[in-house]
Amino acid sequence: MRRLATAVSAAAFVLGIVIPSIAMSSAQYPRGNGNVQNGEQIFKNGKGDVPACTSCHGQDGMGDDNMGTPRIAGQFAIFLRKQLEDFATDKRMDTTMFVMNANAKGLSAQDRNDVSTYLESIKIKDDGTKGSDLKALAENGTVVGQSHKGKSIVEFGQGNRAKPLAACRSCHGYNGRGAPPVYPRIGGQKYVYLVNQLKKWRDGSRNNDPMGQMQAIARAMTDEDINNAAAYLTGASDYTLGNMFTPYDH
Repeated sequence: MRRLATAVSAAAFVLGIVIPSIAMSSAQYPRGNGNVQNGEQIFKNGKGDVPACTSCHGQDGMGDDNMGTPRIAGQFAIFLRKQLEDFATDKRMDTTMFVMNANAKGLSAQDRNDVSTYLESIKIKDDGTKGSDLKALAENGTVVGQSHKGKSIVEFGQGNRAKPLAACRSCHGYNGRGAPPVYPRIGGQKYVYLVNQLKKWRDGSRNNDPMGQMQAIARAMTDEDINNAAAYLTGASDYTLGNMFTPYDH
């Protein structure tokens, strides 16, 4: 394990990536501090002119590939809150459903914190079906990548290229399970959303990443790379082999 951590850290250094602690205990995990009850009310019923979050993200907050919306259930509150603040201040523009900027503006800062805290509190069973149904997507005409090739990118990166590609793990942790407070969970995320966001990072239409890290990573990715990485991440487990706990279980 020590050799693996050393290898990952060395690769991150060579590729110019700042690597967070991969093994973070739940005591170090910065929890949301909002009102869960108010957050649940807004998520399920909306507030004022702001519709219920369920109308786009689903009753369980797991997102919708047909709509291109992300899974937000179980995401870190600190990351969700930042995204809502960025939408509210137009630092991030919603080019998926074209409603998030108005919705975020329609909520108070406390409301945004409450919704984020509620969503973080939702526990999703890691049964291998929490992401996208890649077979169904392919049957409906979506170009789907190859998961085994995506694993190579996610866990190890591609250093033998003219533009080296850092491993997703370097920042997002094992299988993309996240490294708060900066790096969100991307394992178990919807396939279509992952593909779309990586392409938006690549063309600069999304640019609210810290220090431009995601834009730099995405610019080194081909369409095939993006599809493959997304195919692996959407079905990636939070758990390591032989370990029934993640660093964030509590």
